[in-house]
Amino acid sequence: MQILNPETAIILLVIPQNRFCDQQLLELKSVFEEIPLKTIILSKSGNEAVGEKKTRVLPDGILVDWDKRLSPNKKYDAVVVIGGKGAKNSIWNDPILPQILTDHFRAGKVVGALGLSVVSLARAGLLARQEASAPNDEICIRELEDAGAFVVEEPLTSSNRVVTAGDDSSGRVFGKKILELLGFN
Repeated sequence: MQILNPETAIILLVIPQNRFCDQQLLELKSVFEEIPLKTIILSKSGNEAVGEKKTRVLPDGILVDWDKRLSPNKKYDAVVVIGGKGAKNSIWNDPILPQILTDHFRAGKVVGALGLSVVSLARAGLLARQEASAPNDEICIRELEDAGAFVVEEPLTSSNRVVTAGDDSSGRVFGKKILELLGFN
């Protein structure tokens, strides 16, 4: 495991354009700020996003420009996809997100997703023959199983630098697992 410098480590948080899970985002940011680690929030349009509980967030940019905030040939140290009801519309069908997840995974980085956004990992081909936590949503579970994932009734799973969480209450635990995989425990 590599030892990261907290002053240079950057975590990418991808949120649904609207109806993201406020609890997941706020808990993750709070865990990462304890170190403190820099986070970059991106969404499909980059416009102000509104959470399920009306939290307003102005992302740092648009997902298509994900690499514009980095030095050449640098990757984020972790990529985390936030869930919420809006994930089905703006995360599941995003054409760029699977490539971002796959590139970072292949580069040895940590990737993860919470709630309905776990499907993004499946569509990136990162959950085949892996256990995955998922929300109790029939379409989501079918997507994961079709991608070869083994859906388990656990709040959190972690295997080979891929972390999944099935419900909204897992934000803090998920964040701590990401920190552990990054060597900050």
